[in-house]
Amino acid sequence: MKNPIIDLHCHSTISDGLLTPTELVNYAKECHVKVMALTDHDDIAGLDEARLAAKDSGIVFINGVEISVTWNKRTLHIVGLNFDKENDNLVNGLKEIRVGRDLRAKKMAHSLGMAGIMNAYEGARSYAKNSTIGRIHFAQFIVEKGYAKDIKSVFKKYLTPGKPGFFDHQWVTLEEAVTWITMAGGDAVIAHPGRYDMGNKLYPKLFSEFRDFGGSGVEVISGSQDPSQTNYFCKLANDYNLLGSCGSDFHGHGISHRAMGSVNIIPELCQPIWSKWHHLIESIH
Repeated sequence: MKNPIIDLHCHSTISDGLLTPTELVNYAKECHVKVMALTDHDDIAGLDEARLAAKDSGIVFINGVEISVTWNKRTLHIVGLNFDKENDNLVNGLKEIRVGRDLRAKKMAHSLGMAGIMNAYEGARSYAKNSTIGRIHFAQFIVEKGYAKDIKSVFKKYLTPGKPGFFDHQWVTLEEAVTWITMAGGDAVIAHPGRYDMGNKLYPKLFSEFRDFGGSGVEVISGSQDPSQTNYFCKLANDYNLLGSCGSDFHGHGISHRAMGSVNIIPELCQPIWSKWHHLIESIH
């Protein structure tokens, strides 16, 4: 198999995806994905279920997570891949973030209440069920109540910076996130860098610090950034000795820009992250 379809960034109902881990894996199979990582926000509770489903589907499964980070007064996301999910530092660190996520959810609900949308926390909780409340759950509740026609409209009207339901939050540091991942034996990857719109001065600063903390790679191609940015991030990754990763950032039908496995061709000038995983290479060729 010359170019197996690899998707190292997607979400399930454990965080803010619309499909359960099993349903997500089944969808990945429909999309002919051969290698996948489940990267729920700040939570690894879906990994066991997804791994079992992947085994039944003949998909190589990689442990993953997407960690929320505050860097230079901005919110960034760092994907962790191929780590030991039992590592205490990682498990405890993610638990602390989820406590912070719940506090943020309550503040968001209060802000939405001030804008006339009452009982938003309870409504979001009904959609989140046992998982941590995220913006998607507020969006689902707001659509249900008729304040917006669909989830995309909710984000534009209520849940982005400057809107009534957005609440800025102090996440963990870049160093903490990278350290948790590397101490668990994994690879840290900067998620969808094109979304951060940093310019030619801040990107090198981010990549340099990330590398110095022990980071491994960058999503040079992502379902949530413009494909025209791919070569720029490949070059920047090479400049800082970082590897290339890719992922659809799939959350669910109707709310995601790309299908699973749709952004997986990393330019030859960039070394792929899975080149480090010799056991993986052997299993897909």
